Amino acid sequence: MAASTLIPLQEYLETSYRPDRDWIDGEVKERNMGEGQHANVQGFFTRVIGNHAIEWQVRVYPEQRVQTSAKHYRIPDICVTRRSAPFEAIVHTPPLLCIEILSREDRMSEMQERVEDYLGMGVEIVWLVDPRRRKAFVSDAQGLREAVEELTVPGTAIRVAVTEAFAELDELEGKAGA
Repeated sequence: MAASTLIPLQEYLETSYRPDRDWIDGEVKERNMGEGQHANVQGFFTRVIGNHAIEWQVRVYPEQRVQTSAKHYRIPDICVTRRSAPFEAIVHTPPLLCIEILSREDRMSEMQERVEDYLGMGVEIVWLVDPRRRKAFVSDAQGLREAVEELTVPGTAIRVAVTEAFAELDELEGKAGA
């Protein structure tokens, strides 16, 4: 279970955490991460989106601080902004896409709070990716639903096959062709 500590916003903003932590209503909250499955899938999305960044007119930022409201700072696993968005040390302009990769300890109720924060600040779509179950979900103004074949961002050329997101992980875990 992730631990948390109360600290003032200015102290949070001036502190470097390893790994970085969310700041929610004065509480510094650890994020679940660090396992191979999580790292593999995070690397996949960072590479794929990064390789298509010019074509898709986006920028990709792994583990970027995003101020979702006056009292909430989140660190999505991957933050994708429009290429035309201003560069910000801490993202205040709503990203196009936030991607959260579930770790073993993550609970959907906690993920739903994260998703609500992102959508509430104006993020267009959130992808939730579960490496253990090999499932992906999208959340937007229409709600949460499973992405069976493809993850997309409406109105853009962004398209990622769900099976591709897990292909290297399948190979690493000896499940290739399964």
